[in-house]
Amino acid sequence: MKLYEYTMAPNPRRVRIFLAEKGVEIDTVQVDIPSGENLAAEFRAINPRSLLPTLVLDDGTVIDESVAICRYIEELHPEPPLMGTDARSKAVIESAQRHMEWDGLLSVAEAFRNANPAFRDRGISGSEGVPAIEALVDRGRASTLRFFAALNDTLGESEYVAGDTFSIADITAFCVVDFAKWIQIRAGDEHPHLNRWYAEVKARPSAQA
Repeated sequence: MKLYEYTMAPNPRRVRIFLAEKGVEIDTVQVDIPSGENLAAEFRAINPRSLLPTLVLDDGTVIDESVAICRYIEELHPEPPLMGTDARSKAVIESAQRHMEWDGLLSVAEAFRNANPAFRDRGISGSEGVPAIEALVDRGRASTLRFFAALNDTLGESEYVAGDTFSIADITAFCVVDFAKWIQIRAGDEHPHLNRWYAEVKARPSAQA
């Protein structure tokens, strides 16, 4: 297997943390997103969507989308379980994971991509000729602040994002919180539960992946 990724991007980091939690090592290839290397013909021949991370299996199968890659790894290496162990826990974790993506990751990405000059003609991931929209910066920041408040409330009721066990939902949320620093948003004193959780996750060896 070979994993195409970019160290600074949040989605590839989600997969790296997942792999680290599993104790799985995969050969990686760096593809520079800010310079547009993911849009070059060489990478498009691997993944026409131009998105990272992209996993290429030994038989040539190409899998993109972070959660799909993690699902493949989970099936190969079920311990420790990070995506649930029964019908209920799998559904709860999947739901929480999607909340972290849609409410958090996409909000930060909206503000970051539309404010960054490197993406002025790449307003949508994997695209060219799509202009950034300045007004979306403020909308993304406002949505991110709401996400932080909601995540703090969630973590006031449970140890982890999807209950009492660490899961892929925590990995996504952790990457979102770090990604938000790129748009100058950080957890503050008004987020005590989020801060407690963040310190615990950051202390895990996988957080350095």
